[in-house]
Amino acid sequence: MSLKLIIYTLGNLLICLAGTMLFPLGVAIYYRINIGEAPNDLVAFIISAAITLITGLTLRLSLRERQEELGIREGFAVVALAWVTVALFGALPYQLAGIFHIDGRSPWTAFSFSYFESMAGFSTTGATVLTEIEHLSHAMLFWRSFTHWLGGMGIVVLAVAILPMLGIGGMQLFRAEAPGPQTDRLTPRIAQTAKLLWGVYVLLSILEVILLMVGKMPLFDALCHTFGTMATGGFSTKNASIAHYDSVYIDMVICVFMFLAGTNFALHYRALRGNVKAYFQDTEFKFYCTVIAVSITLISWNTIRFHVNGEIPYDSMWTSLRYATFQVLSIITTTGYGTADFEQWPALSQFILITLMFYGGCAGSTGGGMKQVRFLLLIKQSGAEIKRLIFPHAVLPIRVNDQVVPREVMTNILGFFFFFIGIFAIVTCIMTTLGLDLVSAAGATIATMGNIGPGLGSVGPTDNYAHIHTTGKFVLSFCMLLGRLELYTVLILFSPNFWKG
Repeated sequence: MSLKLIIYTLGNLLICLAGTMLFPLGVAIYYRINIGEAPNDLVAFIISAAITLITGLTLRLSLRERQEELGIREGFAVVALAWVTVALFGALPYQLAGIFHIDGRSPWTAFSFSYFESMAGFSTTGATVLTEIEHLSHAMLFWRSFTHWLGGMGIVVLAVAILPMLGIGGMQLFRAEAPGPQTDRLTPRIAQTAKLLWGVYVLLSILEVILLMVGKMPLFDALCHTFGTMATGGFSTKNASIAHYDSVYIDMVICVFMFLAGTNFALHYRALRGNVKAYFQDTEFKFYCTVIAVSITLISWNTIRFHVNGEIPYDSMWTSLRYATFQVLSIITTTGYGTADFEQWPALSQFILITLMFYGGCAGSTGGGMKQVRFLLLIKQSGAEIKRLIFPHAVLPIRVNDQVVPREVMTNILGFFFFFIGIFAIVTCIMTTLGLDLVSAAGATIATMGNIGPGLGSVGPTDNYAHIHTTGKFVLSFCMLLGRLELYTVLILFSPNFWKG
């Protein structure tokens, strides 16, 4: 284990992060000149970019190791520590602008707010501690959403794509950061794979911005909501989220792109290359579509059929279908945008949405959660075990896309499932000791572990996380990190054997 190489690589990533801060800095300059916005945020981004750049350069120049390759352990360490470090430096603009500094609040408490908001951005969780979003400057709103977009495809994958210095050992970084039980490598060179995936990501983002502007959404809002959609993040420029626009067209455009963002990006790449059949030949994609279709049907029926507090939520099938479609896609892809307060829906509808929080998007997508393919394989494994009771000597391999799934992959998935449920239970208990009721504690835990954002109870779709205890904010920030890096990449750092040698 080379600690110097790990620190050196983190320095390179901070240099990348400093470069990304130029974009909100440009936004701050534009709105300062055109509408006279206060210079606080402009200064905050200048200082933040300078601190980040100087730190990155210092780490790179002082700890450079020549001719040393990133190994598997270094790769896992870099990725896990990168998200912690990037969130730390990404919190600087919030701190320096004084957004969370109010009378009676200690500096440590204010920092917990800033770090939580930053981690929620980069991990694409979208959980917020802001109570008045529309009071923020354009530059700060842009930065919140831009952190989503960077974290969606992965700032580490971005670095692999653009930094030749990470070409060696790049597979270790890519494998540690990429979501899902298996990494889909499109080309022999991992840097080329990263570039192709980012190319698809950028192309879809541009298309969504154009379509949202066709629906009369201003360019600034279109950019910010595209960042949140394609990254399945959920930060909005409006307090009411997408419900602010009250537009069927905008709802449907965002629905389409949430669906695409929750799909394996390797399938998008193959479709763009002319192989549209790749979607329908992929077992996980078909399972993903089935889960969505069944969920929308059940919720549409439930919200027009059953009373809540003496009233039916929606008075027409079209209205019910519209809101059910949006919320199902928002939750299953872990985007977290809202057009309705689903806490006012019947119990069955809420239960379905809670279940979808665990499911998440497809492997290789920007979505969080446990991933569709894991549930698909667990279902297949359960079916095989029932058959094995009837035919004890039968050979019953688990197949996906006509390929036998290796035993080690199934073992990995079973372990992942155990860790996920175990950590969910432990963190829920911790949050109850910090003052949350059981529903809110469980909702906050799965909403952060699944990188969703809105939960239930006091952290529901019309609420936020500002009231949570300072310790709870750091615990939930850790849950966001676990969810974004799919548990193992983070948990492996707590093994003593990992650091030996």
